[in-house]
Amino acid sequence: MNHDVVVTCAVTGAGDTLGKHPGVPVTPKQIADAAIEAAKAGAAIAHIHARDPETGKGSRDPELFKEIVDRIRASDTDVVINLTSGMGGDWTPSDGDPSMPGPGTDMVGPLERLAHVQDSMPEICSLDCGTMNFGNGNEIYISTPPYLRKMAGLVKDWGVKPELEVFELGHIRFAKQMVTEGLIADPPMFQICLGIPWGAEQSVDNMKVMKDELPTGASWASFGISRMQMPMAAAAVAMGGNVRVGLEDNIYLDRGVLASNGQLVERVIEIIDRMGGRAVTPQEARTKLNLRGG
Repeated sequence: MNHDVVVTCAVTGAGDTLGKHPGVPVTPKQIADAAIEAAKAGAAIAHIHARDPETGKGSRDPELFKEIVDRIRASDTDVVINLTSGMGGDWTPSDGDPSMPGPGTDMVGPLERLAHVQDSMPEICSLDCGTMNFGNGNEIYISTPPYLRKMAGLVKDWGVKPELEVFELGHIRFAKQMVTEGLIADPPMFQICLGIPWGAEQSVDNMKVMKDELPTGASWASFGISRMQMPMAAAAVAMGGNVRVGLEDNIYLDRGVLASNGQLVERVIEIIDRMGGRAVTPQEARTKLNLRGG
């Protein structure tokens, strides 16, 4: 069991959740305030996406990320900043010609996917470790080995820790190869993502299989989505991992009761406490994960 747990709160995501929950943060101020709220509730890390303030859709605009990060840093609340780098890999084939991009495509290269990271220099950024189908639509997320190697090398040079997001065993296999090639600083940091269609299903068995495939000495966390968010958090703590909660992955506190990010953090910390563990501080997380400033 992990007795000193790093709690991450993924405060907004880029999914189509606004119509389901009016409290999902959209503007840079709202997203920064959500990260501060999560930190005050006990989260050590805030995982951050930006959204277009006009449409509410996910955005990779560096200026939006910079405003969010600047607002958090200007507050009196300490929290480890973790920026997504998962935007810029969306491909939807055109109905008329599948070889051409259709509506919804947003496909750019490695450096452009990291432009906001280079601008804001967070302690952590996510790195989605493979191509996969997301949902039942015609779109896919593309993240090729050359792109991932380039992105890993860049963030290592910048002193930013990559959070290796893995959605199935093949992603872990390639992430381990990048570790072997010296592209990832020790200790490697993994996020086992469960329940997202069509990656690995959220179950204790799948979490254990994926955890057992991680390289020796790796730190890891895991999360489930929707109603399985808290059960998967408890399983991760029991197996020695860290946890992630937040409105990116689940918008409910209880059946039919919409949550805030702070409430989800408080709920998972209560679970950790009852299991005999504790949530670590942001500074303890920096040291434990070997982050800049640790």
